[in-house]
Amino acid sequence: MPHSFGYRARTRHMFARKFRQHGALHLSTYMKVYHVGDIVDIKANGAVQKGMPHKFYHGKTGVVYNVTKSGVGVIVHKRVGNRYMEKRINVRIEHVNHSKCRDDFLRRVKENAAKAKAAHERGERAQLKRLPAQPREARFVSTTNNAPTTISAIPYDTLI
Repeated sequence: MPHSFGYRARTRHMFARKFRQHGALHLSTYMKVYHVGDIVDIKANGAVQKGMPHKFYHGKTGVVYNVTKSGVGVIVHKRVGNRYMEKRINVRIEHVNHSKCRDDFLRRVKENAAKAKAAHERGERAQLKRLPAQPREARFVSTTNNAPTTISAIPYDTLI
């Protein structure tokens, strides 16, 4: 028997509600405010079938370009062949969340501004760039009262 190619084909786990998360949605879902230009994550909610995005857009991040009474329009870049197409989809607000992708960046911008201002007042130059983890400092291990021990493998022995 051939399998189906429907709109929601192969979404058994994708659109399923999580364990002990079934039932009515929290009212805070509807109280969130979205503005044009907000970055949102698209996460389809299986409890609400209306305004659900296609399975391709589940987990994608986009930018709000339109806000209506019960939904938002989101611009998502979709890879088609060797290029990215700008897709405009309309989804209900139950299926979008504010993205946290810029939180770390905005926090670093504020910290860097404060560091730069403090360094400027001291007449110094601040190091604002992120650095990878540096090698550990060199250490000297003394062997006085600390004799080296030889470690070897224990021969295999059955415990029966």
